[in-house]
Amino acid sequence: MNHILRAKIMESLSAVLPITFIVLALSIFVVPLDVGSVVMFFGGAIMLIAGMGMFQLGAETAMTPIGEGMGVGISKSKNVFSVALISLVMGILITVAEPDLQVLSKQVPAIPNMVIILTVAVGVGIFLATAVLRIIFKVSLSNLLAVLYLIVLILSFFVSEDFRAVAFDSGGVTTGPITVPFIIAMGVGLSLVRGDKEASSDSIGLVALSSVGPILAVMILGFFYSPDEALVEAPHSFEIETMRDVAKAFAFEIPGYISEVFVSLLPIVLMFIVFQLISRRYHHRERLRIVVGFIYTYTGLVLFLCGVNVGFAPVGTMLGIKIASGGVGKWLLIPIGALIGYYIVKAEPAIQVLNRQVQSVTEGAISAKAMNRALSIGVSVSVGIAMARIITGIPILYILVPGYAMALIMSRFVPKIFVGIAFDSGGVASGPMTSTFLLPLCIGACEALGGNIMTDAFGVVALVALTPLIAIQIMGLTYKFKLTRIEKAVTEEVVLDADSDEIVEIEEEEENE
Repeated sequence: MNHILRAKIMESLSAVLPITFIVLALSIFVVPLDVGSVVMFFGGAIMLIAGMGMFQLGAETAMTPIGEGMGVGISKSKNVFSVALISLVMGILITVAEPDLQVLSKQVPAIPNMVIILTVAVGVGIFLATAVLRIIFKVSLSNLLAVLYLIVLILSFFVSEDFRAVAFDSGGVTTGPITVPFIIAMGVGLSLVRGDKEASSDSIGLVALSSVGPILAVMILGFFYSPDEALVEAPHSFEIETMRDVAKAFAFEIPGYISEVFVSLLPIVLMFIVFQLISRRYHHRERLRIVVGFIYTYTGLVLFLCGVNVGFAPVGTMLGIKIASGGVGKWLLIPIGALIGYYIVKAEPAIQVLNRQVQSVTEGAISAKAMNRALSIGVSVSVGIAMARIITGIPILYILVPGYAMALIMSRFVPKIFVGIAFDSGGVASGPMTSTFLLPLCIGACEALGGNIMTDAFGVVALVALTPLIAIQIMGLTYKFKLTRIEKAVTEEVVLDADSDEIVEIEEEEENE
């Protein structure tokens, strides 16, 4: 286990180092930051690297086998109502456990935290049940997504502008480090029971549908609440003079994340215990492995969340304020945001889980490296657009409507498996790094420019969730084109071989005559 953990931490190091060096370069050449903030940032980066490595190992050894086991168990039930009910309850429990949702709920004014958390959780639960039933009844994912997003876009025109961006953001933050490994593994478990040739491609798409539920749920909630301007709490700042102050700052904050992550993981632990008592699926060795996996997951999430919230979030806000404060300098937000977006998505813990799952399901036809590249390009574009919105005040629907229209049209032409991968990627890309670094960056820039935080700063999560849909499907069209060209070449070669064989036969016949 130690050598695997070492490999995971090295992967995390390669993912986090680029964004760390970018922030360091910005603090030296573009927006000078005080030494204390930079040291805190590097302290957060160290915790993030260790936490991300431990989380990935924990997800593989705990979340994946539990999710697959429950997926298999659900599939074997012949009672459709029971399948839907179990999926609904599971969706609600794992969403309440999602740390990203806690971050979002604290930043939405005029609505009690628990109201928005339960609203989003019910939305995920309903649509996770829908996703499970889709796999069982073999319903087309592209058709279902087209109908659902058409409803979302129509409904968005009737929702308060102050609520619109928050609704779309909620669809991204709910599919984070807790939910994604579990839901993806559950899809694999469901497909294992079916065993037909379409099962593998149908196992992808649960995250995509689970991301639609929160958007619709929060929009409906918006008809009952009218939030005013967001009262966003500034990240807690510390007086840093010595390395001891750095250690004290993290020591002061970490107990809160210890309890928060415990509460987050508790529902999944209880689900595992109940499932094991009913099914007796896991043997002693497997149970021990899962328990160890939970310990790694728990420790990794505590370190990761403390690192990004304490070390990264304050620096994100300061960078946004200082870059936007200069006259012409505000336009630097676009290229700087695009550069940060390109590298920050690689540091999302759930991204690597999805990429490995895609590589496994496609038997290497779609590599994790290709997925990383496509997602980096997509998120880079989305953050650049988000910065342009802050500067110009472009309404978010002007981007989301044509963006989703393009994604849904493309879904009619790309191979089936790329549709599920693309829409899953949109939800996974918008994880804790987005909500705790990119969102504060946008809020800081918006405050400096005197914009409306609810309409201009919020929405970056929604844009990060949108562009991978297009980027991955472009990769799918390229894959389809290459495959068609190879098949054509093979066909032509077969025809030429057949023609040459006929010519040889004719020549032999002539010689015999």
